[in-house]
Amino acid sequence: MKRIWPAVAVFLLAGCGVRPSEATDGGEAPTGLAPGMTLYLVDAHEQLRPELRRTGHLGSISDALALLLSVPSGSDLHTEIAPTPVTRVYVTPTTGVLQLSVPLTIHDVTPLGIDQLVCTALGAHVQAGGDRNTKVQVRFVQPTPESDRARTCPLITAR
Repeated sequence: MKRIWPAVAVFLLAGCGVRPSEATDGGEAPTGLAPGMTLYLVDAHEQLRPELRRTGHLGSISDALALLLSVPSGSDLHTEIAPTPVTRVYVTPTTGVLQLSVPLTIHDVTPLGIDQLVCTALGAHVQAGGDRNTKVQVRFVQPTPESDRARTCPLITAR
């Protein structure tokens, strides 16, 4: 019996031969196939309305915002954002907040225009599998008190 205990101890210490491995990167989140990106535009009644733009792919938050900033004026659905030749928006995700650096000043957007930016960013985030409870912070070229406010989209609510 004395000879069995050392063998049992070696067996228990050895485990089943599976060794721990290092953590691996999961890569990019899957976006799958999507017919396009959803932009939040303003209708004739001054209400936000989601509008699918068929691009053949989901795209990133930056892509959706660039598309929003490129919407031509003069249609039933419009933006409350002044036209700009620069449409690149930088997105910095932090814990629970998406920070958007937009090529605009506070004078280039109405409050409804800010909602358009927030809803379009959050919509793209959620469509790609992100959390609905994420907030969005819009940072303008010239800092304002509005740049510090973390917002939600009135049309995208937590479930």
